[in-house]
Amino acid sequence: MPETKLVSPSQPTLQNHVNIHGSYSAPFVRLLSDDLSTLDGTDIADICHFLCVLHGRHPGVVDNAAMKIAEPEARDWLVQAMDGFTAERAFLTKLTVAAGPISGISADDQSNSTVLGQRKALEMLSQSDRKGCALGASFALVMDWQSFRPQLEQIAVRLNVEPRPHILPTNQLTEELKNSLSQAPNVERAIGFGVDQILSQHRGLWQLLEARKVARSSS
Repeated sequence: MPETKLVSPSQPTLQNHVNIHGSYSAPFVRLLSDDLSTLDGTDIADICHFLCVLHGRHPGVVDNAAMKIAEPEARDWLVQAMDGFTAERAFLTKLTVAAGPISGISADDQSNSTVLGQRKALEMLSQSDRKGCALGASFALVMDWQSFRPQLEQIAVRLNVEPRPHILPTNQLTEELKNSLSQAPNVERAIGFGVDQILSQHRGLWQLLEARKVARSSS
C-alpha cells in the first residue's frame, strides 16, 4: 500500500492526492494487493503486456519531460527518475516475456488500440510547452508507479523473474521538488493538470484490465 500522510484537508499533499485519485484507488489494484492468487495466467499476461505498451518504450514520460524542463533544481531529480525508469522498463520487459502473449476477449477486441491511444496522449502531455505540465506528469508517474510496484514484485516471483528494488526518486524528494517549483499560481495549476492526466490514464488502464478479466470470466 502506498504511503499515507495525515494532512489538513485545505492543504493536501501530492502524495495524498495520488493515494486518493491514482492507481491504488482502482478496485483491480486493491485486488492485486489483497490476493494475487485470484488472478490466472491470462490476467497476469494482460497486466504485464498493457503496462509495457503504455510505459515500456523509450523515450517515456520522464525522458520527454526532461527536454522541456529548464529549472536547475529539477536536474538531479530528473536524472534519477530517468535512470529509474530505464531500469523499470527492463524489469517490465522481463515480466512481459515471462508472462507470455495475451489473447483477445472478443472478435472485435480493441484493448490494444485503446492503450496505444493512451500512450499517445501521454506522449503529447509529456511534450507540452505549458510550463509545469510535463513536470506534473513526471511527478505523478513516479509516485503512482510506486503505489503498485509491490504488486509487480509479487508478479515477478510468480513468473520466476528475480524481483529487484526500484531506484526511482523517493516520494519525499518528489513532494519537496513539487512544492519548490509550485510558487507561481500558473505553474502550480499546470503541474496539477499534468498530475491529474497521468492519474486518469492509469485509472483507465486498470479499469480496462478489470473489464477484460470480467469478460473472460463471463464467457
